[in-house]
Amino acid sequence: MRQKLRVAAYAVVVREGQLLLARSPGPGGVSEWVLPGGGMEHGEDPYDTVRREVEEETGYLVEVTALLGVHSTRRTFPARFGRTVDHQGVRLVYEARVTGGELRHEVNGSTELAAWQPLDAVSGLTRIRLVDIALRLWRQRPPTGRAEPVEG
Repeated sequence: MRQKLRVAAYAVVVREGQLLLARSPGPGGVSEWVLPGGGMEHGEDPYDTVRREVEEETGYLVEVTALLGVHSTRRTFPARFGRTVDHQGVRLVYEARVTGGELRHEVNGSTELAAWQPLDAVSGLTRIRLVDIALRLWRQRPPTGRAEPVEG
């Protein structure tokens, strides 16, 4: 079984009761809302990754104001040539604030749209699970940097 590790950095950017999100084409053609962010390039610091990714996906320049936590996932799925991949994702979640730039959509990238969404409407959006995890980290600010699973 092939093993793959992906380290990524994401930003929680909240302004005037709204959360900055990007929309990404999801499986089966259904778009999903995601946090701005993405994978680290080899040799890149995660702090620089999150700033680069937010600018690429939304047009905004941001200042990182806090490390909210780290979330890790692991799943197995089929790959090419009948092989299986054991994939682990390590996601660093930062808090950031806009310092410049203008909202725009990413061109030829992993997302198709960037928008501010009211915090109280996020639960009604089609979104990836990391959005909820990151908002829990932002609200709870656990000293361990780990969002505990929600019961039920």
